[in-house]
Amino acid sequence: MTFTLKGSHFAAILITAIIGVWMYYGDIKVGGQSADSNDTKPIAERNQEVSTELFKVSYAVLNPENRSKTVTLRGRTKEDAIIPVRAETTGILEQRLVNRGDFVEKGQLVCVISRGAREANLESAKARLSQMEADYAANKKLIEKGFATDSRLRQVKFDLNAAKAQVKLAELELSYTEIKANASGVVQDPIAEPGNVINMGGTCVTLVDRDPMFFTGQLSETDINDVKPGMKANVTLVTGVEAEGTITYIAPSTDPQTRTFLTDIRLDSSNDKIQGGLTASAAIKLTETSAYRISPSWLTLSDNGDLGVKTITQENRVEFTPVKVLSQTNQGFWIEGLKPNTRVITMGQEYVISGEEVEPVPDNNLIAGVQG
Repeated sequence: MTFTLKGSHFAAILITAIIGVWMYYGDIKVGGQSADSNDTKPIAERNQEVSTELFKVSYAVLNPENRSKTVTLRGRTKEDAIIPVRAETTGILEQRLVNRGDFVEKGQLVCVISRGAREANLESAKARLSQMEADYAANKKLIEKGFATDSRLRQVKFDLNAAKAQVKLAELELSYTEIKANASGVVQDPIAEPGNVINMGGTCVTLVDRDPMFFTGQLSETDINDVKPGMKANVTLVTGVEAEGTITYIAPSTDPQTRTFLTDIRLDSSNDKIQGGLTASAAIKLTETSAYRISPSWLTLSDNGDLGVKTITQENRVEFTPVKVLSQTNQGFWIEGLKPNTRVITMGQEYVISGEEVEPVPDNNLIAGVQG
């Protein structure tokens, strides 16, 4: 079978040839003249020139700054202790000598239980003691005259000591009817009312020891290495009252629910305006350290997933430098891991790779505190 070329085939071949010539020379000449009077270089040559141009990146020169960090805790105030004043014997409350809100000194009489038969028991014990003392004196004289034996005197001595013990026991039982405060503090509920039966170990009144007062809050696990007992703190109550304090306790392990450490701060001075259970916050100012402040947009990841920034060497080549983020503020991220006078790429870092030579351009749009 014979294949015959048609006119349309010739036209297609001609058009293809013209396009090929134009792509190589970048121009079509009509009537022996170029459409552009200026000599234009072919596209292949122009692309080769573009590929040799260095990529421009913006940079900032970073130097360390003094970093002042404040750790903030949220919590509440609490009393040093809540102390129940308990009865040491059973009986009917005859008198309560203090009321809610009264301040009580340690050793002050607060409640009186009815004495009942305790006074009679004491009188009986004293009478028994007097009888034993008389028997002992009489037997001692009989021994001196030879009318009694030493064994009889020892028995009387034993009975005398037992009588003395009974007197002391009766006196102690009677003293239990007077309940005295075992600490200083302010009276609060629960308290017993006159006429109530108080069992041994029952509460007569409850005292709140408000000197000193404490702040208790939760310390983040990210700050546990920076905060230590003995450090100072400023505590601000929801009421606006402020007080200074000292960290006295940090829990040795975290709360499994919140992943925070329980922290107690002892308020240095007593203040009647500080009540227990008030919402408060504590600010702990840490020692100033040197660090670098950058914009979050400057951070990038290496091929291994490490966080860092891309820097420019003295030979104007790109280099990835891993960094550690210390904290985040409204003015940027605080990091460590750089050296003074490091040129950090601020724009274009995602389009260059390590080892690539670039054309550095100073960045005039820098965050506050970063020197360019």
